[in-house]
Amino acid sequence: MSQMNTLLEVSGVSVSFDGFRAINNLSFQIGPSELRAVIGPNGAGKTTFMDIVTGKTRPDEGRVLWGEKSISLLALNEAQIAQAGVGRKFQKPTVFEEQSVRENLMMARRAPRSWWAVLTFRASAQDRTRVEELAQEVGLQEHLDRVAGELSHGQKQWLEIGMLLAQEPRLLLVDEPAAGMTPQEREHTTDLLVEAAKTRAVVVVEHDMEFVRRLNCKVTVLHEGSVLAEGGLDHVTANPDVIDVYLGR
Repeated sequence: MSQMNTLLEVSGVSVSFDGFRAINNLSFQIGPSELRAVIGPNGAGKTTFMDIVTGKTRPDEGRVLWGEKSISLLALNEAQIAQAGVGRKFQKPTVFEEQSVRENLMMARRAPRSWWAVLTFRASAQDRTRVEELAQEVGLQEHLDRVAGELSHGQKQWLEIGMLLAQEPRLLLVDEPAAGMTPQEREHTTDLLVEAAKTRAVVVVEHDMEFVRRLNCKVTVLHEGSVLAEGGLDHVTANPDVIDVYLGR
């Protein structure tokens, strides 16, 4: 991938915790509108990888470069990285249960601004239109005025994805979106992520192979903190090393 077509470039990154190497000389690249699945056994470094990209964890060595100007994300703090366009969705949905779907999406619209802008924020017609569009995009347009606490687990996950999209990130990191969903919900989640990746980069960390297969995208396999294999799912799952560390267990 040439520098022109790279949104995020992680190169030679390592990090140790108490002598344990969680990430070991990891290199990873993703383009500006690309869907990528990251798989690997427990302890492979998937969460630490996301922590490094979002600024939660500082690597001991290596580079993390962002955007057309190759800005070093390592020079920015977590809030600045979020403002630069990196959004992250954790496994457990964190929505405002007491607020309506509409209010949740509207709050997310103003989230990446400075505290002063948040205090003085007044929803414009454009904000209101965008909230309607986002609800449509994540499949909650019928539920805009429902209190978020009443939504199903899957719907809360979609609302949270909508809240991240409301901040217009250029990269979305999504942790195990399919966990605990019904088959129909999983199908909708697949469509949602595939659609989102048409206009931004989306990295999905997932255990569920069937879900990864349905995403139908390039897969990066992590093992012991480095990339073990990369390519289509059939390609990586036929790799003897991958079978050995992951599928053979």
